[in-house]
Amino acid sequence: MQKVYDVVFAGNYTKDTIVTPTETRYVDGGAVNYAAHAAVRLGLKTAVVTRLAHEDKRMIDHLEQAGVDCFPEYTPVSTLMKLEYKTSNVDQRTLSVTGLAGTVAPEQMDGVETRAVVVGSSLRGEVELEFFKAMRMRPGILIGADVQGFVRVLRGQSLVYEPWDEMQAVLSHVDILKSDAVEAEFLTGEKDIFKAARFYSSLGPREIVLTHSQGVLIHADGKDYEYPFFPGDVNGRSGRGDTCLGSYAAVRLSQPPAVAGLWAAAVTSLKLQKLGPFSLSLADVQAFIISHYVS
Repeated sequence: MQKVYDVVFAGNYTKDTIVTPTETRYVDGGAVNYAAHAAVRLGLKTAVVTRLAHEDKRMIDHLEQAGVDCFPEYTPVSTLMKLEYKTSNVDQRTLSVTGLAGTVAPEQMDGVETRAVVVGSSLRGEVELEFFKAMRMRPGILIGADVQGFVRVLRGQSLVYEPWDEMQAVLSHVDILKSDAVEAEFLTGEKDIFKAARFYSSLGPREIVLTHSQGVLIHADGKDYEYPFFPGDVNGRSGRGDTCLGSYAAVRLSQPPAVAGLWAAAVTSLKLQKLGPFSLSLADVQAFIISHYVS
């Protein structure tokens, strides 16, 4: 019998070099990696559709050990990314890419049945408009996406922000959109995150997950819900937004936006304390919510 998933995360693995003022670390990254670990820890039947070099199969092994089913396509090289944080401001970083694993085609979802699909890509061209059109043809499916994979464009080896001509076309097929405040200002022209969320929503997505250095704003059904992050420290900044979107989409399948936003803030806060994907339990998140968000 064919397995039906709660949520499938689609996008490429990235082999990351993370440089801070104090050290250089090498980690297995990629939005799908961070998001899937969060979703499966919250009890969702989770799968990943991705592309990577066979030499990096350890990421697939780690996901499968965590209970995530994987549908990889092996490529000559993985997407190789360098993330440089030159100051203590975790929202200011420089990104560069020296290898690409190619485009996730809609055909990679053939035979993979799911209630929701969330696109987590790292740069433009990794997941294209045709993918969203194909997913929208599936009845009743919830579609999520992160704008980072569309506003970032590779020029030489540098990732730079450029206008997104297909924004309206893509977002017309998206239900849940995730953005950070920097991306939001660039794409919408709004410094005010509330105005930026409404601009995004006017293009189609009914729910906006907008992260910033202090927390997350959820805009849904014309209402705003704000939740702070309580990270303690920010050793785990890389993957913050991916974890937030992954946990929001996971909880959203059974709870309203306000509850999903609360859980996303809690999971993200816990993830920020440690480098690598989220690895705590459902009980840990519940305890964190009680101690930090329930007055």
